[in-house]
Amino acid sequence: MPLKSNLFILLRVLVGTLLVVSGLEKLVSPYQNFLYVIQNYALLPPFWEELGARAWPWVEFFLGVFLVLGFWLRWVLRGVMATFAVFIFVVGQALVRHLPVTECGCFGDLISFPLPVVITFDTALLAVTGALYYRLRETSSFSLDQHLSDDGRP
Repeated sequence: MPLKSNLFILLRVLVGTLLVVSGLEKLVSPYQNFLYVIQNYALLPPFWEELGARAWPWVEFFLGVFLVLGFWLRWVLRGVMATFAVFIFVVGQALVRHLPVTECGCFGDLISFPLPVVITFDTALLAVTGALYYRLRETSSFSLDQHLSDDGRP
């Protein structure tokens, strides 16, 4: 297997692991912690804040698991790119509106980052995920998609 394929597999697993850790941290904490984070961004009505606090950690977790395993990669990568685009938008609007948000809440209580760092990090992750999608053949190496397909291709 060429070195380039190994790089795409490694990036796929790293981004997936990041999402698993982020989602899992929110899942094992009381949902009210993440609800408070969502409320700080002042974007959604209360019903949607509550729904987001309960559902979003599961979305992050399963996107990460599916990415690590390489399952439904074409769709999962689209979902991950949309996720990072939403994160960039949400954090960006908080910065533009000068909201009193001091850290993103991305990893629950595990790690804290200031918002400008989060935008840079999420932009880099969006670019990496876009490259994984663009090079789906290499990204699909050692994946469930490859294993489950009839001809070994994604």
